[in-house]
Amino acid sequence: MRLYSFHGSSASFRARIALALKGIEVEYVAVNLRAKEQRAAEYLRLNPQGKVPLLVDGEVAIAQTVAIVEYLEEVVPEPRLLPRDVAGRARVRSLSLHLACEVQPLNNSAVEGYLAKAMGAGEEQLVAWRRHWITRGFDAVDEMLRGKETGRFCHGDEPGMADCFLVPQVFKALQPTVGLDVGRWPCIERVHRACMERPEFVAALPERQPDYIAGA
Repeated sequence: MRLYSFHGSSASFRARIALALKGIEVEYVAVNLRAKEQRAAEYLRLNPQGKVPLLVDGEVAIAQTVAIVEYLEEVVPEPRLLPRDVAGRARVRSLSLHLACEVQPLNNSAVEGYLAKAMGAGEEQLVAWRRHWITRGFDAVDEMLRGKETGRFCHGDEPGMADCFLVPQVFKALQPTVGLDVGRWPCIERVHRACMERPEFVAALPERQPDYIAGA
């Protein structure tokens, strides 16, 4: 398998965690988003969406992290990233999709670039924008994590799909360009701490990737 990834991409971060939890070694192919390599004709032939990550497995190319995780679950069933029971799988998907669709897209570079160019938003306004949407999203996630289904991780006592999606968003929230105190969400903070005790999550960190350049 090959993973087209950018070290600073939250979505790529999710895919890297999922692959690490599955114990799957991949060829890492860097796609520099800052240099707009995702819009190059060669890459668009592989992924017309023009985004990362992209997982390539033989003749199969899969974009979007929800689809990537579901694919990995099918081709490498163990260890599981989704629960065995129907209700549990629905809950994990709900948590994951909330983070992937309602939180992260609103503070990605494409949206913020439009706000800056078309709306004239300055850095102070962009910081307020990031904080607003992450705060709103985390309020809901923290409430969901108060349920009895939560264990050491988002669902039970083993890491799964929802944890793959939560950790990159917490990483984003803690960056100086956002500066949120995750302690205001005790359930999120506890689960995040448990995740970061696992080597798979540490290995997936942006600074552990081959294309990472300090300060870039």
